[in-house]
Amino acid sequence: MRFEAAQRHHPISDQGFTLIELMITIAIIGILSAIALPAYNEYVIRGKIVEATATLAGHRVKMEQFFQDNRTYVGACAAGTVATEPPTTENFDYACNIPNATSYVITATGLGGLNPLALSIDQSNTRMTVAPPPGWTAPAGNCWIRKKAGLC
Repeated sequence: MRFEAAQRHHPISDQGFTLIELMITIAIIGILSAIALPAYNEYVIRGKIVEATATLAGHRVKMEQFFQDNRTYVGACAAGTVATEPPTTENFDYACNIPNATSYVITATGLGGLNPLALSIDQSNTRMTVAPPPGWTAPAGNCWIRKKAGLC
């Protein structure tokens, strides 16, 4: 009996979390996610845009090399030339348009979540954002978009 009496006088501590504590934790996680997820998605898109801008700038050099050798852009994007059209990647489809012997436009069009993003470059090194990524603001000038607010 003595043992049972000793047990009754020692309070048993409650273990675990209350519903209020769990709700507060879930609310904090929700707030942090609402801030972090859009910023992360913008960061990923900005990283993918670099792929297109680097490819377009590199291909422009190849187009100029072709022109120096042939004095025309006609035939430049054909297979087997120094300026073969860039291949489609996971993020972009590239197209080469040569309307005449002295001009061209190379366009990178976004695929998947980057659609309708489109960037272009021409023979005079005019860099244009033809269409910004979804939810982004188009830049005011002739440049390749780099940030969501339309900054180049």
